[in-house]
Amino acid sequence: MQRYKIGTVGYKSWMTASLLIILLGFIGCQKELSETGGPIFPPTSNYDLTSRISTTISGFVTDETNAPMMNATVQVGGATTTTDDYGYFEVKNVSVVKNAAVVRVEKTGYFPGIKTLIVATNKAGFVRVKMIRKQSAGTLNGASGGTVSLLNGLRITLPANGIVNAATNAPYTGAITVNAFWIDPSASDLGLTMPGDLRGVRSSGTVQTLTTYGMVAVELNGSAGEKLQIASGFTARLVVPLPTALQSTAPATIPLWHFNETTGLWEEEGTATKNGNQYEGDVSHFSFWNCDVPANFVQFNCTVVDGANAPVRQAMVKISRASNPYDYRIGFTDSLGYVSGAVPANTNLILEVFSSNTCGSAAVSQNFSTTTADVSLGNISIPAANLGNLVGNVISCTATPVTSGYVIINQGGVLHRYPISSTGTFTAQVTICPSNTTATILAEDLNNSQQSTPQTITLVAGNNNVGTLTACGVSIAEFINYTINGTPYALSTNSVFVQNILGGAGTTLPATALQQIYASGVNTQSIQASLTFTNQGIALNSVQELRSFQAQQLNDSSSITTPINVNITEYGAVGEFIAGNFTGNLTGAPPTNTIYSITCNFRVRRRL
Repeated sequence: MQRYKIGTVGYKSWMTASLLIILLGFIGCQKELSETGGPIFPPTSNYDLTSRISTTISGFVTDETNAPMMNATVQVGGATTTTDDYGYFEVKNVSVVKNAAVVRVEKTGYFPGIKTLIVATNKAGFVRVKMIRKQSAGTLNGASGGTVSLLNGLRITLPANGIVNAATNAPYTGAITVNAFWIDPSASDLGLTMPGDLRGVRSSGTVQTLTTYGMVAVELNGSAGEKLQIASGFTARLVVPLPTALQSTAPATIPLWHFNETTGLWEEEGTATKNGNQYEGDVSHFSFWNCDVPANFVQFNCTVVDGANAPVRQAMVKISRASNPYDYRIGFTDSLGYVSGAVPANTNLILEVFSSNTCGSAAVSQNFSTTTADVSLGNISIPAANLGNLVGNVISCTATPVTSGYVIINQGGVLHRYPISSTGTFTAQVTICPSNTTATILAEDLNNSQQSTPQTITLVAGNNNVGTLTACGVSIAEFINYTINGTPYALSTNSVFVQNILGGAGTTLPATALQQIYASGVNTQSIQASLTFTNQGIALNSVQELRSFQAQQLNDSSSITTPINVNITEYGAVGEFIAGNFTGNLTGAPPTNTIYSITCNFRVRRRL
């Protein structure tokens, strides 16, 4: 069993360290196989998956390189939002299933990122999601079937004449692109990438915690991009790699589980057989699949506080089996210091609190044991010598208090977000790691779209007076402003902005790749605009060729008949900004051939 470790975050040069994983609640690493099936928490098959409560859930989303994923769509219960420039989202007062609150993140080109939480009344939830980019394992023919594989050993075999259109159920015999990804159960980022929280529903209907020996994500797409599935009565063969670190404890046969994206739980369906350093099994449909050993669990919770019983937010809590330190779970406290989840029943355990997963020194360590009943340890107090309290105030360019904004703290690579009060002050309590006592902080003024310069501080126990942060000098404004035949239109505040690279592949972009800038007014269907222009040689003060401009106000199909130049006036690093402008004429469709005189200015944060 491998430990969960922190991955890096790529927002500007000052955010290149690691961020930690996990949901609000604990997820399982490898468990001893002496734990067998049977009664669970609660000790009945009638596990409550219907009761709902209202809560707040927030978190950070990153891409496969650990860079913040901007403008990802996040759905929690019936609420939908998007991530900001840091990959952060927050949904307030949303109704969710108490024992299985589902957070779903979607982004074009990625498998859905899904996390499942156990939430409590008057408590919030916090998650970190690392998205998995879809990658082609190969192309097959629907009529003949065949096998595709990845270099890591994952193999997928499709049956001949056994594929259908997922939407219409019509037989499909054309070209099939097999998008697949192996989720390594011993990987350091498992808790970030895997769906759910390693709880599953047995074929008998009971719910148990799972020990994973390997997961896969698979999606089949037709020649037009349509989703495909395995036809009724057919199966596909999965060969799932088994890491060396887990081979000695891997059972000869193991249950297979598919992920239910609606309930946020795994569901038992079939078995796989160990064959050397891999598991092999047959599946009747594709989504996420998992090779797991189920086990009993009880629900655990505690609240991490300081000496005055004030909550310590986003502290890392680690629960280890006393007889095996490699078998553990980790989670983060919410804004009230609360953390909960599933832990092994009838087991001697060790609880430790850390500043992050990169810190080798625990601020708190204590033993406890579980039976078959829920366990609450109440308040876990962190000694004053291990806590730092950051205080300060934020002012605007006019030296007045910032009344709407937040501070971002990068502590040892782990991102934290704290609100600025209505009087322009902030306070942030962090657990100090003796081996890394530096942090970086910046403030953002949302009313004036300004950001402060990042400031590095050395953390000490007790009060850390940051002083005054001036949110000024770095504009965070994003916009597409344009005129059509003299009539102005603006997409700025309360709009969603996206930068894409069209026709790009991998890290090296072909000469034909195009930059796309897109904006849409939130809940305003009539205000949308996008432009594309050449990417080759793009840099500050470069001139790119405009290839298209589209706006909701252009009623007919317009084209560029005379070349139009796009002047690039800003081109920062990823996470910074791309800006520019152009002026020119578009020609409408025949027979009227209407001339549209267009001017446009844009500025959008780069994500690529």
